[in-house]
Amino acid sequence: MSYSDSVEGAKTLIVENHAWSGLTAEAVARMRLQNRFRTGLDIARYTAAIMRRDMGAYDQDPSKYTQSLGCWHGFIAQQKVISLKKHFGTTERRYIYLSGWMVTALRSQFGPLPDQSMHEKTSVPALVEEIYTFLRQADSRELGMLFREIDKARVEGDRAREQQLVQAVDNHQTHVIPIIADIDAGFGNAEATYLLAKKLIEAGACALQIENQVSDEKQCGHQDGKVTIPHEEFVAKIRACRYAFLELGIDDGIIVARTDSLGAGLTKQIAFSVSEGDIADLYNGFLDCDDVTGQPPSNGDVLITRGSKLLRPKRLRSNLYQFREGTGADRCVIDCINALNNGADLLWIETEKPHVEQIASMMDRIRQVIPNAKLVYNNSPSFNWTLNFRQQVFDGWQSEGRDVSGFDRAKLMSEQYDDSDLAREADEKIRTFQHDASKRAGIFHHLITLPTYHTTALSTDNLAKEYFGAQGMLGYVANVQRREIRQGIACAKHQNMAGSDIGDDHKEYFAGEAALKAGGANNTMNQFAA
Repeated sequence: MSYSDSVEGAKTLIVENHAWSGLTAEAVARMRLQNRFRTGLDIARYTAAIMRRDMGAYDQDPSKYTQSLGCWHGFIAQQKVISLKKHFGTTERRYIYLSGWMVTALRSQFGPLPDQSMHEKTSVPALVEEIYTFLRQADSRELGMLFREIDKARVEGDRAREQQLVQAVDNHQTHVIPIIADIDAGFGNAEATYLLAKKLIEAGACALQIENQVSDEKQCGHQDGKVTIPHEEFVAKIRACRYAFLELGIDDGIIVARTDSLGAGLTKQIAFSVSEGDIADLYNGFLDCDDVTGQPPSNGDVLITRGSKLLRPKRLRSNLYQFREGTGADRCVIDCINALNNGADLLWIETEKPHVEQIASMMDRIRQVIPNAKLVYNNSPSFNWTLNFRQQVFDGWQSEGRDVSGFDRAKLMSEQYDDSDLAREADEKIRTFQHDASKRAGIFHHLITLPTYHTTALSTDNLAKEYFGAQGMLGYVANVQRREIRQGIACAKHQNMAGSDIGDDHKEYFAGEAALKAGGANNTMNQFAA
């Protein structure tokens, strides 16, 4: 609905209710436009449609991949989206990733925890709700500033400027963008997964990412000791997420099925196989076993058959079973195909390094079966990107017969190589990694899980070093405030960002000329007008 239509609709409503004569139609219209999304389900429905359109666009043109940054607070998410609009004029193909790692490390009432699903499950939907609260406030703030400019243009009699601003309101692009929410391994059985999925969707999440690890043995994807579950158990959790979407009326919600099989060498269960060659039989086929044909079983033995052979799966003292070494990629391929065939929309393969051809080698096999299979890929800070790509260039040069005698492959992270041709080539490969991997390896969405965790630590370290050192207050002014002002960072006017001007507008709506407003001549924020 256009701005003018909103005003007219409110005017009619007020006229019909004589007791509301103290209200102004334009104020009502403005408040309605500033609160476009009434519920989390409104947000989930709106953002799911965005992701579906983006998925279709990527199928037609793999250069149209999508990106996101992980955010652990609503304010950080808000500032990210404000920056997107400032620098690029649009939020298109940009999302937010909600990392379970950051929730458990930064948002748990138990304090900092490792990424093992030990945090309160309610903290995940609470963060989704918090992020969207901040994004909706960013909408309200930006529209409020446009409304003030409209009023100013009217006072100045600038009709052309007024119409230009009204058009800007009509074409306003919301800060509300899709969230891909990490539901870990579901925090329990399929029923627990379903209940948590509903809370996440009700908070606004349109995409849920779930992994095939055992819930009570869950590990960070880039650490050792990962334990996977049989396919049927994982499919039950995928179905639980789909039922949650459908129950809540989000018919095009997105499920991201993640496999940790590449680095997971263990399973807690032997899958129940109905017939040879079924998915459970394939899963069990990767188990590391001893041949016990003709031998009497020992007490407590668990035995399986492969063809005519009787086999004993190798069981550890932890009662976990181990897979044969070197089977991770094959298991990933089967995991992904089965997940897509059972309701997942996107895939996630957790790898140990960022290597385009490694990812492509698995995706090529998956796409032979499901041609439009698409991947969400973790551009993880757990990778040493500098070392990995310098080593890739080193290995490439070496295979081409080029002289690499001036480099120590194990120490390529060293600053002594920063100005070398090898380092420059590696940096160029890092720069184009997302484009190259999206074109070659079917990656639809690139995310960095923990970027704002690291940027917060880095910026705080730099500020503390300067402020508490010889620079004193100049450490803050020169490196923070002055740069904020000159870069046009919205938070330089922190009172405005926190909603002070919105509050003043409301005071005027409610009390008219009697309103006691904060934004008067003595407000120190006026010092930032220049």
